Amino acid sequence: MQVTFLGTSGSMPTPMRGSSSVVVRLGRELLMFDCGEGTQRQMVKAHVGFQRHMKIFISHLHGDHVLGLPGLLQSMSLLRREKPLHIYGPIGLVQYVKAFSESLGAPGFPVVLYEIRESGVIFYSEKYQIIAVPAIHRVTAWSYCFIEADRPGRFYPEKAKELGVPKGELWGLLQDGESVMVEDRVIESSMVSGPTRHGRKIVYSGDTAPNPELVELSRGADLLIHESTFMDDLAERAQEDGHTTALQAAEIAKEADVKKLVLTHLSSRYPDPLVVLAEAKPVFDNVVVAEDFLELTLELE
Repeated sequence: MQVTFLGTSGSMPTPMRGSSSVVVRLGRELLMFDCGEGTQRQMVKAHVGFQRHMKIFISHLHGDHVLGLPGLLQSMSLLRREKPLHIYGPIGLVQYVKAFSESLGAPGFPVVLYEIRESGVIFYSEKYQIIAVPAIHRVTAWSYCFIEADRPGRFYPEKAKELGVPKGELWGLLQDGESVMVEDRVIESSMVSGPTRHGRKIVYSGDTAPNPELVELSRGADLLIHESTFMDDLAERAQEDGHTTALQAAEIAKEADVKKLVLTHLSSRYPDPLVVLAEAKPVFDNVVVAEDFLELTLELE
């Protein structure tokens, strides 16, 4: 599983930072969180394909988080995309997509829109689920949590051989966590596998002031991607605008006991990311400040 930061700026992009967008690559599937202006260009530079099975999760309808959608949909249409694209976001998403589609032309492929009306699980499959909770911002906004389903433990072929399980289909079933019959004996997956491997968990804050509900959702996360628009000398301004400081984000990560914190959505007043990092690191050590095209790999335990 790979996480790529396509855009890491606050409301104003800079020469080094594009507007907000993060993608999670799950095999051939792509999950995108926010789609700021120019996201399709960033995808090209990051070698993120336009033809993958894809879902987009929009945190809120401010331009720096959503103005990339018209260009992205047009690029996909030009490339003759056929696969459906699923987009989730706050109330108003349907009206927004309808408005630019009427002006620019409708996408040449199915676009399925979901307006979130209450917190909870907004997508569920056997592989993963997505949970949304309200963010604390100037407009209706959502924070998102990706939770991967647990995986069977590591398969040990030598144990399967010792128990007389022939290589082939039965090994595959055992690797999937199922039991098999061998000469009237039941062979449990646990007899040839290690402990269950917990699925990975990624939290994306979007724009928000410090939020106790998000702290609870983030507990034990492998990766917390949290906005840090301001530094702590502007904490009062951050609260007024519905944002978080780097220090506050570090305190959230510490309270939620996450494994790694990535700070993003930096104001253009902070061209040196080391200044932002210096404020957060004394509170939470495993923290980095995102740069455009930062790539992180999350391995299974």
